[in-house]
Amino acid sequence: MKRSFDAIVIGAGPAGSSAALTLAKAGLDVALLERGTFPGEKNMFGGVLHRLTALEEHFPDFWDQAPLERHIVKKSLSFLTDEASFNVNFDTQASDRTPYNGYTVYRPRFDRWLADEAVKAGAKLYCGCTVDDVIRDGARIVGVKIMRDGGDLRAPVVIAADGVLSFTAKKAGLRRPSFDPAQMAVGVKALIDLPKEVIDERFGLVRDQGASNELVGCTQGVRGGGFLYTNYDSLSLGLVMHLGSLSESGKTPYDLLNGFMEQPQMAKLLKGGKLLEYSAHLVPEGGYDMVPETYGDGILVAGDAAALCIVTGLNLEGINLATHSGMLAAKATIEAHERKDFSKRSLATYKKMLDASYVMQDLKLYRRTPHMLHNDRIYTAYPDLLCGIMDEIYRIDGTPKDTMTRLLMRTVKEKIGLKNMLADVYSGWRAL
Repeated sequence: MKRSFDAIVIGAGPAGSSAALTLAKAGLDVALLERGTFPGEKNMFGGVLHRLTALEEHFPDFWDQAPLERHIVKKSLSFLTDEASFNVNFDTQASDRTPYNGYTVYRPRFDRWLADEAVKAGAKLYCGCTVDDVIRDGARIVGVKIMRDGGDLRAPVVIAADGVLSFTAKKAGLRRPSFDPAQMAVGVKALIDLPKEVIDERFGLVRDQGASNELVGCTQGVRGGGFLYTNYDSLSLGLVMHLGSLSESGKTPYDLLNGFMEQPQMAKLLKGGKLLEYSAHLVPEGGYDMVPETYGDGILVAGDAAALCIVTGLNLEGINLATHSGMLAAKATIEAHERKDFSKRSLATYKKMLDASYVMQDLKLYRRTPHMLHNDRIYTAYPDLLCGIMDEIYRIDGTPKDTMTRLLMRTVKEKIGLKNMLADVYSGWRAL
């Protein structure tokens, strides 16, 4: 293995491969290090790939070229109890013509494709490489030690894109030695095999149309929510749960996931499916206030390693933020090479680019959302409230009916309390 490069990128996920691709296209000699046996092997993802404006710079025909599953035309938000569900659905033909709602993707396939594109551009991909430490020259990072071939790899800039628990950022002193459970979530996912024609019929889809469903009330009181996404011939089903709340509950992620799959409405959608795999992953959900130092002497941090993730309860954004931050880190590195200056002051260009981009602007916009999502009533009382109201509206049993206003007020007072509801509405209005 070669020992010296113009840049080293750690992690061949969306952030790392986007950075390596941009660097290689600019003519820099870049090493892309991946600890898995292939890019995507270590990834747990069941979700939607939103528009990647950064990658469209490299691939004008990205949506035709990338290995995508289905484009989303139907979006749903569901509130569940043990026996009932209340659903809000959005379905528009506009998204069938222009897939602005995004695509479902299978990460092992997508990550391999993106890393291969970086290799085609000239990047050198090394799999089975685990970074053991950073190499310093005084205060500046000048390379990494890897647990392979007894090797030291050197470069004037290292880009850490090695995930939410970034070992590299920690070693470089850019993030705290331990994470705060209040800012973390754990995601668990099941991949369910179902024939394409069954998925099409069950979800009312044709061609490569897809559906996404976000669910609340499916975590047995643990703060968090569920998701269900249609792939070409499989379903991605899972839960994302607040780590601190999960720990306090004493419940296990997989028990909660199994209970979610057995909920009557979910069981209907999964009927006849075959479980292909389980997986789990930590998710940075602290938002803007969780973002660590993103640059230092000879080092930049991108993607999940920089906690660039937006969780609003309606959407979960990560890949789009990761690819954009990876490309900006690469552009800052290219400028540093032009100046021949790899100091912290020089690499601060990356922070300026991030701050000017939608990545940090959106994170700042939703800065209050993580605190709002710590409200336990969202996961228990409100699903019960909505399903209870709908049950009374549709029940015909020979007893007199209330007006909608009296029914709503009575149910709110019984299940939540008027003051609590007003406080929750105000909190949600400020956060979203």
